Amino acid sequence: MSQRQSKSEEAGSRENERRRTILRAAIDVFARKGYHGCRIADVAREAGVAYGLVYHYFKNKDELLETVVETGWSGFVSRMRTVAEDESTSLEQKVRAIADVAFEAYRVDPRAVKVLILEVARSPAGTQVVSRQQAFLDAIRMAADMFARAQSTGELRADADPMLCASLLVGAIEMGLTAFVSGLMEDRSPEALERAKVQIADSFLHGVIPGAAPSAEASWKQERSSSGTKSKVGKRS
Repeated sequence: MSQRQSKSEEAGSRENERRRTILRAAIDVFARKGYHGCRIADVAREAGVAYGLVYHYFKNKDELLETVVETGWSGFVSRMRTVAEDESTSLEQKVRAIADVAFEAYRVDPRAVKVLILEVARSPAGTQVVSRQQAFLDAIRMAADMFARAQSTGELRADADPMLCASLLVGAIEMGLTAFVSGLMEDRSPEALERAKVQIADSFLHGVIPGAAPSAEASWKQERSSSGTKSKVGKRS
């Protein structure tokens, strides 16, 4: 390796480290002050860098948030894919593992999860932060494929729609985390997080595992039959 190449790689490494430091500072400031309360100067101070250096890597606050979201969600989706595509585990194990991935992310870095869930919606550019929306849809589609495969092997009820199952699972996990990051859940201990992820998985699974609950078609027929009976009684009176 030439001396010039070595220096170039060293400089590139320093650039990446500065960028990561600024992103970490942005997460902490977004989580502490919120999107509207955050200023570029706050991020620079938190990162311990010059004010202008932040603009060297990110053109504005929206781009900072976009990058934070893209980095955070890509990590979650990658870990979720590993779980969803593991052919050695059952559907129940996959569902519990996906919930575990999400709540472990919160346990390890609650500020980052808070930013991912809350601050994008509060940003004026929130609807334009396509990375979060795309990653969210990718997670749902990935889960839908997982449920479709499970349905073909009889692990999922035949009348269940894989896409709706996926949407319900991802939505339940997101809302469960929202309860923690928004302060609705006062106990944020590891034990509380463990109970939460188990409850979410249990509540979800009881509605999709064969024999655990009446099928959607059976429930619909029962409701229709009940409505018809009430109607006839009403006519007699």
